[in-house]
Amino acid sequence: MRFLGLIPSRYASTRFPGKPLADIGGKSMIRRVYEQVSQVLTDVYVATDDERIAQHVRSFGGRVVMTASTHRSGTDRCAEAVQTIHRDVQEPFDIVINIQGDEPFIQPSQLELLKSCFEGKETEIATLVKRVASEEDLFNPNIPKVILNRQKEAIYFSRSTIPYVRNSSKEDWLKVQTFLKHIGIYAYRFKTLLEITQLDPSNLELAESLEQNRWLENGYRIQTAETDTENLAVDTPADLGKVNEFLKSRG
Repeated sequence: MRFLGLIPSRYASTRFPGKPLADIGGKSMIRRVYEQVSQVLTDVYVATDDERIAQHVRSFGGRVVMTASTHRSGTDRCAEAVQTIHRDVQEPFDIVINIQGDEPFIQPSQLELLKSCFEGKETEIATLVKRVASEEDLFNPNIPKVILNRQKEAIYFSRSTIPYVRNSSKEDWLKVQTFLKHIGIYAYRFKTLLEITQLDPSNLELAESLEQNRWLENGYRIQTAETDTENLAVDTPADLGKVNEFLKSRG
């Protein structure tokens, strides 16, 4: 199988404008993501609608594909990007991996884990999950939770804490139940990616503001794999400060 890594990246951000170009220990955030992904994948592109990001990526030898500025999500941006790339390469890609551009320390082991999900020919979409370890994460609506079936396929994603543990105080939930949070990296078969981006927004997607529920509502199966690695994401300037402090602590 041939894998393509795509890193959707936009300059505009309500909470942190220009985030992809933010400096982290002497390198931009988008460069750190690119270099981490390149340890595992031969074919890696940044997909952006901003020429400032494109020029920066080219300056460190990275590959860029320009996309429209009207996309609602990174998944939609990936769908346009992969079609553009397919027109330029002789052999099409089988699997597209969508990597968040704000996780500068994504681990190669996580990408390998995601790739392994496609050893099963029936896998259409794959993503990662991680066990919730703290009450802060458990009840944080900005950290989506997911429940799985016995084949480790996602059943539902929610910003609420799921499952609800009846007859137990919330302070004890982590003691009596395993909870999983979603790690926002996706991989799709090429055909599946093009199909899901043609679907209309669904009720559950709009209710939770989680696009993966649209795919589930339309009958697509999402295979998951569990990682024990905790990523450091950068959503705000305050997060950037924490990441730089983390780098300093590593020497």
